[in-house]
Amino acid sequence: MNTPTSPPPSVAEGDAAQTAVPIEAMVPSREPRVALMHVQRTQSARRHLRGIRVVLNIFLALALAYTLTITKQLLIPLVLASFIGLALNPIVARCSRIGIPRWLAASVLMIGLMTAIGAGVGALTQPALGWVHEAPTAIRSFIPKLRNITQPLEAANRATQGLTGPTRVQGSAQSPLSITVWDVVSTTPKVLAGVLTVVLLVFFFLVYGDLMLRRLVEASPSFGYKRHAVHVVRGIQYEVSRYILTASLINVGLGGVTAGMLWLYHMPDPLLWGTVAMLANFIPYVGAISTTAVLAVVGLLNFDQPSAALLPALTFAGITAFEGNVVTPLIQGHRMRLSPIAILLWLLVWGWLWGIPGALLAVPMLTSAKLVAERVRGWRWFARMVQR
Repeated sequence: MNTPTSPPPSVAEGDAAQTAVPIEAMVPSREPRVALMHVQRTQSARRHLRGIRVVLNIFLALALAYTLTITKQLLIPLVLASFIGLALNPIVARCSRIGIPRWLAASVLMIGLMTAIGAGVGALTQPALGWVHEAPTAIRSFIPKLRNITQPLEAANRATQGLTGPTRVQGSAQSPLSITVWDVVSTTPKVLAGVLTVVLLVFFFLVYGDLMLRRLVEASPSFGYKRHAVHVVRGIQYEVSRYILTASLINVGLGGVTAGMLWLYHMPDPLLWGTVAMLANFIPYVGAISTTAVLAVVGLLNFDQPSAALLPALTFAGITAFEGNVVTPLIQGHRMRLSPIAILLWLLVWGWLWGIPGALLAVPMLTSAKLVAERVRGWRWFARMVQR
């Protein structure tokens, strides 16, 4: 009698495994879905945090701009004194290396600098006040010389008035521009206080600058950090000092060449306009254009022939073009050159915050910030952005 035989155990286990696989596949798993939801929530949280960070950075920038605006009376002398101290520090350091005390070298240097500035201001005050007092009369005498240019505009104006009817313009006669004794008396204490603040800050920077550097090095946690701090601070100090001193000497040379050129052309007050050209050259592009326009107006006021009147302005434009494209890159190198867009944006920002002092200090601050960013990790992108 034949009895049915059961399949081998291996065959039965294989059939059970084959029937179990489709059944497990039919049950959906929740783990991938939960992981996907977790990733989406994480990305959404990161986007929200990024948006909050951007908003906080905007508010921080606005708060910083407001702080710089309300504290400009304090910060402008401090920044100016820092730049002057950095420019004069190599001279005091060299005197210290040959055995002259820093306080003595700084005192002699500051006395000589104040004497030179005082003599220059005393020599230029009278011509400057004369131009200010005579400005209304000069403008009235300047208008008839532009009659050939304004005649078409006047004809168009009369034609427009004939079509629209006569228009009456009511206004009071403008009083001539003048500076009273009260203006001088009320302004002098503020000017003297600002000058005294800058002088004292420069003196203490020159005397105690190295001591501050040593204290900074002593605050570093280890020898490696101390060596790195000394290297970075010394490099920044050298580069910024070299740039400020070189730029100042170039601008002084430009002012001297401009004064000599105006003296050869028999222009009035050549030293005054040479000083204006020297100070305005600290503002790239805008300073040269403004000085050229001023020299053109002064030339038209003092000469009858247009060719003779515009010759000083055209000569100055050629001098500034040669200085900006040949002299300054040759002396300072291409590493110090900045992007024109960065310069104009920087001038716009600091002119809006601090006015004329901000415009004068904008480019030295931008160049110093670039030199610092090149040596600080994490800020080299800023140096690449503003570099030409």
